[in-house]
Amino acid sequence: MKSQLKAGAILSYVALIINSIISIIYTPVMLNLLGQSEFGLYSLAASAAAFIGILNFGLGNAVIRYTAKYKALNDGEACSHIYGMFFIMYGILGIIALISGIILTFNSQILFSNSLNVDEVHALKILMAIMAINNSIGIGLGLFSVIVLAYEKFVFSKILGIVSSIVNPLVMLPFLIMGYGSIAMVVVTTIINFLTIVINMIYCFKFLQVKIKFKKFESALLKEILVFSSFLFLNLIIEKIYWSTDQVILGMYSGPVAIAVYTIGASFSGYFSGFSAAISNVFLTKVTTMVTKNASYEEISELFIKIGRLQFIIISLALSGFIVLGQEFINLWVGKDYKDSFLIAMLILIPMVISLIQSMGGVILQAKNMQKFKTIVYFGLAMVNVLLSIMFVQWWGAIGCALATAIAFTAGNIIIMNIYYWKKVKIDIPKFWFNILCMSVPFFISVLLGTTFNNLIIANNWFVFLFKALTFVAVYLILIWFVGMNKYEKILFLGPFKNVINKFKKENLYKVS
Repeated sequence: MKSQLKAGAILSYVALIINSIISIIYTPVMLNLLGQSEFGLYSLAASAAAFIGILNFGLGNAVIRYTAKYKALNDGEACSHIYGMFFIMYGILGIIALISGIILTFNSQILFSNSLNVDEVHALKILMAIMAINNSIGIGLGLFSVIVLAYEKFVFSKILGIVSSIVNPLVMLPFLIMGYGSIAMVVVTTIINFLTIVINMIYCFKFLQVKIKFKKFESALLKEILVFSSFLFLNLIIEKIYWSTDQVILGMYSGPVAIAVYTIGASFSGYFSGFSAAISNVFLTKVTTMVTKNASYEEISELFIKIGRLQFIIISLALSGFIVLGQEFINLWVGKDYKDSFLIAMLILIPMVISLIQSMGGVILQAKNMQKFKTIVYFGLAMVNVLLSIMFVQWWGAIGCALATAIAFTAGNIIIMNIYYWKKVKIDIPKFWFNILCMSVPFFISVLLGTTFNNLIIANNWFVFLFKALTFVAVYLILIWFVGMNKYEKILFLGPFKNVINKFKKENLYKVS
């Protein structure tokens, strides 16, 4: 099982890298073939459909929880019966998702007729209808992919996900080249998702020997499951309000071009989140164990600061590099029609970085069962984000939506949650920020030097851009090594290189002997 966990973790990082590379290569090709307006329609349909996707109600975690429980008790019969209950629940939610998607599709002209013409509304309806079918299938038969995770078959799950992410654009491109457009994209995605579900089903029944049995629902168990999942469902709602509402609001007031520009700018938040998760996920078990064993406030604070520093080293490199080179990257990547995407990205990323380097705070709250306050705060600020976006979009368009998101992030993640971590959770927040402030010297020097150098050499092609990017990374690494990093961090970052060197020496010694 340890090998599954280790391989699964490695494959998670592999998937992150592959998905990033595919996105960087595939996005400009897709934009060129679709055009700015059609890409905006596609993004609007995806954002609207995303709200239907939350109707899985967060049942996945409940499936994993009860699978682990009955496997520990070696009660296969109870496990089969609980799967029968989940199968029916998923099926009902899938039907609700389909009905909700149909209602949303047929009423889309009411929401978006002010900013879309008749042809665009017609195309949007087709896209949303196909996405509604895709969502309903994914939710209705979503039990099987979760069972694979519940059985801790991480290697199979990750490999299937990687293969799917590679196959998707490879199949789409010929259809886009032939001029079938965004409708072909969602059809291909739906077919691939369905095939993925079928593969998961075959794996569950044939290899995991999963059995599904139906009997009368136990009301007490059903209530327990619903209570457990309702908290997760609320978090799903908050996440969708934060990351999908802006495109919908732009669809109501500004049109598909503004949506396209905003979507490109907001897409960078996913890359930054991946950088943070790559570090924080490694420490999840350690944090939970410490909290469970009633570690002192000082020990938890030290770990919070230690992990925050590590995350800042990576994320500050990405952020400073984007500040210096982001505009040129966007111009080369998707074209100057998306120049406003840089400002949108900056408005979202700068406050978001604070949340990312404090991601262990959420883990600590979960381990201490104190996440209720955070959920309430985030839900309130998500509502504020929506109201501000509706106001600002009428004045500044896509940039206004990004500004609203930045204000909500700053109020919640930076101000309110830092006070809560400090006063209620007893994390030493002043010490944390003192550490980050000291580490910020290389960040500011890198931005200053990089901006000066950037004005001297303009990157009109990828070769010059890569030269400037590599030069910037080298300068940053030198500065952070000598000015920002402590002894522990240097040893940690040198560790992988030392392991490779030692292995190479051993292999050569073995060959000589």
